Parts: sequence; C-alpha cells; structure tokens
Amino acid sequence: MSSESTKHAPSSGRMRPSVAIELAEKSRKLSLGTNGQRSKQENGAIAARFVTPRDAVIETERGERLPVIPSEEAKRLNWLQGESTAGGRYDEPEAFESQQSLQREIPMEQRPESVPLEKYRQRQTGPVDATNPSAYTHPLFPPLPLYGPPSLLRNFQYQIFRAISFCLSLSFLGVVVVGSCVCGIGIGMKNIWLRVRGINTNTSRPFHKEEIARKKARQKAAIRWKRMQQKLNDKKEATGSNLEYNEDIEDGTQDTEFPPLEGGDDPIVCDISYYARRVGLDCEMFHVQTEDGFILELWHVYNPHEYSPLSEAERAPREPDVFYDQKTKDHPISNRRYPVLLIHGLLQSAGAYCTNDDDSLAFYLCKAGYDVWLGNNRCGFRPKHNSLAYNDPRMWCWNIRHMGALDLPAFVSRILYETGFETLGLICHSQGTTEAMVALARDQRPELGERISVFCGLAPAAYAGPLIKKTHFRFVRKISPSAFRLFFGIHAFIPFMMTMHKIIPPRIYGALGYRIFAYLFDWTDERWDRDLRDRMFQFSPVFISAESMRWWLGCDGFAVQKCILATKEQGMREEAEDRAYESGTFSSDNNTNRNRGLNAWYGPKTPPFALWIAGRDDLVDGTKLLRRLQNGREPYVNLVHHKIVEGYEHLDVIWAIDMIEQVGREVAQVLWRTVPQNTKGTCRAPKF
Repeated sequence: MSSESTKHAPSSGRMRPSVAIELAEKSRKLSLGTNGQRSKQENGAIAARFVTPRDAVIETERGERLPVIPSEEAKRLNWLQGESTAGGRYDEPEAFESQQSLQREIPMEQRPESVPLEKYRQRQTGPVDATNPSAYTHPLFPPLPLYGPPSLLRNFQYQIFRAISFCLSLSFLGVVVVGSCVCGIGIGMKNIWLRVRGINTNTSRPFHKEEIARKKARQKAAIRWKRMQQKLNDKKEATGSNLEYNEDIEDGTQDTEFPPLEGGDDPIVCDISYYARRVGLDCEMFHVQTEDGFILELWHVYNPHEYSPLSEAERAPREPDVFYDQKTKDHPISNRRYPVLLIHGLLQSAGAYCTNDDDSLAFYLCKAGYDVWLGNNRCGFRPKHNSLAYNDPRMWCWNIRHMGALDLPAFVSRILYETGFETLGLICHSQGTTEAMVALARDQRPELGERISVFCGLAPAAYAGPLIKKTHFRFVRKISPSAFRLFFGIHAFIPFMMTMHKIIPPRIYGALGYRIFAYLFDWTDERWDRDLRDRMFQFSPVFISAESMRWWLGCDGFAVQKCILATKEQGMREEAEDRAYESGTFSSDNNTNRNRGLNAWYGPKTPPFALWIAGRDDLVDGTKLLRRLQNGREPYVNLVHHKIVEGYEHLDVIWAIDMIEQVGREVAQVLWRTVPQNTKGTCRAPKF
C-alpha cells in the first residue's frame, strides 16, 4: 500500500471522496461487469470475506460470490471500506498465530539468490491483463494470477490464448497418444506371438478363473432379466396393471433384499444411477454451492426400499456459507445410517467408486448399512458457477488448495445438514487424499477435522513416487509458469479430452483411455475384471483447471517439492534425521527425538487416520507418509489402522477384483469403530 493512499484512510463515519472513488474503481475491477454493463447490472464487489486466513472470496451487491483473490487485494478492498477485517472472522489469536507462522516459514533472507530483492517484493504484470503475485510468496502453494472482469479486449486476448494453447496442448496429447500406441503395438505383437505358440497369456492373470465366473454370471443374469421382462410385459397386457421386476421366476435365487432395477444387455454409460440400479440401489444428485460460488455435484446412493428421493428443489444449492444450523431439518432419532463421504482421484469422478457392480466400494458400503455420498470436485463433467461463465479464466483460477479448503467443507456441511449428524466418515483415493490432508492441516482449515470421525486414505498421495521422473513429466516440470500457461492455457486442462469422451464410442474410448493411462502411469489391469474395464474409464477424464495441473506437474509445485505440505529441503532434512534416529547415531544433546513434532502438519483438531497403501504404487509413496505418522512427526494424528497391500498398484485399491476382501471390509470396520459413542446409539450397526 502506497504512502499516498494511506493518507486517505477512512476515519470513522463518512468516507472521503478520494477514497470513495478508489473504492468504486476497486469494486469495478473485481466485479462481474465492465463499465458499459454497470448501468444494467448493479453487481460490483462490496466486500472481501476471508473463509480461511489466506483465502478471501468477493461478495457482490447481489449476494453472489466470486472466486478466491490474493489476500493483499482482499485486505485492500476492505481497508478502503473502513473495515479492519472481513467480518472479523480471523481476529482470533489462533488464526493470527497461524498467519504469523506462515510468514515465518519463508523469511526474506531465504529468497533465492538469483532473485533480486525488488523482484522478490514486486508484483508483476503478466499476459492477458493478469496481475501475477510474486512467484516466491509460498513454496508449496504458489499464488495464482488475478484476472479482471470481462471486456472486449480481454475476451479477445483470452480467445488468442485458447487458440494457441489448443494447438500446443493437442501436440502434447498427440505425442502421448502416439507413445502409448507404439507401446501398445509392442505388447500386442508379443501377445500374438505367444498365442501362435499356443500360450494363453490370460491364464497368468491372478484372477483369471474369477473373471470367467463373473462374466458367465453376468450373462446368466442378463438372460434371466430379459425373460422376466417378457413375462412381466405379458402379464401387464393381460391384466392391464403396472408390474415391476420384484422376484426371480427362473430359479428362486434372487436377492430379495436388493432386487435389481436394471438388467439385460449391459450398455456402457457414464451414469452412476444406472449402475446403482443394476445392483438394486439408486442415486439422487444434489447441487452444492461452495463459498466461492462453484456449483458441485454430490451423489447420494440409497436403498429404494427404505428411502424416497427428495424433490429437485430440496436438492438445489443452498447458501454458500458452510456448517449452518443442522436443526433446520427434521431427522429420525434412531435406526439411522451413519454418513460416509467418498472423494475421487485426479482426472476422475465419483463414478470410479461404482463400476464393479456389488464389488464397488460405494455399493458395498451402502448395502453394509452406511449412508453413502459421492462428491465430485469443482467443474467435473459439467463446469458450473453461480455467476461466472465457462470462458472466464476466473472460473479456472484454482488448484488443490481450493478443492480442499472450499469443496470439501461444502460437501461435509451439506451432508451433515441433510442427515442431521454432527460428524461423518471420510474416504478418499489418490488426489482426494491430498485435498483432505491439505484441508486438515493446521494452517489451512483445521476446524474441518471436528466434523470428521475418521479419514480413510486409499493410496494416499502425500509424497511423490519414482514415476515423477518419467520423460513427459520432466518436460512439464522444466517449463516456466508463463510457458505452462501458454502451452496448456488459462482455462481447463486439455478440454479436447472431454470432447473425445462425447464422440468416441464407449468401448473404443475405454480401450484407448486404458492404454494412455497405462502408458503415463505404468498401471496394468492384471487385478481388475477386464470385462468391466471399459466402464471404469467412462468416468474419466473430467474438467480440471490448468492451474491445478500446474500445481501437480509444474516447476513450482508438487513435482519439485515431492511433498504436499513440506518443501524438498525440509523433506531431505527430515529423512536424514530419521536415518540418524533409526541408526542411533544422532547425539542426545541435539534434541532430535524431542523436536521431531515441531514441524508437524496437523494440530489437535485432526481426526483419526487410517491408511491403505498399494505395495507396487510408483505414482505416490504412501510408505513415507506412514513412516511420518509412526515416527512421532505428527503427535496429534491417531493412526487407527494401516495396511500395505502387497502386489497392489495405484488403482487396485478401488478396482481390484479382491478389493472388498483386501480393503473394503476393513474400511467398513474402521468407519464403525471410530463412530462417536454417543452417535452409535442412534445408528444401525452395519453388516461386514
């Protein structure tokens, strides 16, 4: 803030004209409309609301929310209005100490020597009228660019950016596709040669006999369904009544508790409800508004014999504030299902938990007796914001922190409101574990931990695995942030992938999707039900922001630091301390053991942790996180369960044929074991 502007600081009461003019200009800059629109649309920014000590969203005159802006911009806007803070929410000593600890993490003298002091402090003006805060503000979560409201010139610049990035990103995608096809040709030729020699490669698959048995069972069920439908149609024509499929006429083996609502031929569709109905369940979709205005999709899986879906109005978005009064709805006082929330991984959607029929984790937990909710992070298959359009770069200016600090609390808040519980169980896979662990950190949104009874991490993504060294990842890591934005744009990350999802036939898309992802991440399908593999890839990829992918793969995020909540230097220092401690070579006077928890990520509000780690996971290193929790570096984290599943790869923890035996049943047990005692009396006990 300049000394000149300080002279105009508003006193109590009336605002000086110069400050009022500056406020109007600041509101115009952060508003939705341009000067020409202001007469038609009174929607300027009136205040910055801090939803966390570092996340400020803009409230407009119409009560709408705009995405997070840099903290200094938010403080500036509130200062112009004579407000010391945005509502005073973070005047508490704990939050102030959290902010102070963040400032101490990156002292001025630790700036890179190659960066001059004036550059270190200076905010730069980047391309397309974006104001870029210093790239060295925070080494773990570099600040995002600040974009102004739409204008003719800016829209023209954005379109040029989209055209350039479309060509460059498509070239990158083309190289990946060609590489995966070349790799696939080699594998195919090898399999053909083995077949010529009379060797069936499928027999070496771990669950080959189980795959055959399941395929035959699905075929038999499809035939039985068709016969039943024919008999029902005949009865309907004879009696004129509306009959439904509710018994198995063929052999009396129908599961009477969960009779299927869909059957017959098995088309590959991108629809959670369809797969739920195939196993006798159903789904309804809620729309949830985040504190920065994004509209998220939240799926509720239920037993149609004991629950009636709500109306569309009841499932519509509610107020953006989280954790509102839970007593505004009537809830039963006994025999309720305990709620669990499942969050998906990178480039996936909630459907990843629903592709294996009864062996899908979501359906298994629902039939076991839990109230299952599936969260889709912002944008997903249908990007939506309460006031921003798809083409507006402000709609895509977010990364993993916002998914953790804003999306996750919005999901938890809405579920607790709908169910009437005070806590829920949280299950996450891959990137879902990252956003949860970031959100629960003591300098992010630790109060969320009081609403979660247990955090179950499947293939937890806290530390990078050796796969980060692959050539295509190294290329992305080497380019600068500006070059990354030029290459992959300032909107969605390679949206052409989602276009292909709509155009390519499902089976071809599933095969191509598997081949590309296997090439990128070295996954195999040896433990999956191969007959269902094309289903699995119908729920990915989804829309995510280019900035989010930059955090994962770029030169100033996870790919360089190799950790979500510690710098590379901190990680190396802690590993050296751990080795010294384990070998007994550290000196007793350096307080190594006593000080191991001083740099803890989590505080006293953290819920219990339970981890399931894939033993052959090269994408992330779950054993490092397990070691961190076991060696005293996180004194506030209660590790209630952990398991390294030998032979499992990154996706096997949700898609392997034996996932229920290896992971699912244990998850169900841990969920129930950690339910608060005063809550268990009101819940039905699940069946494991």
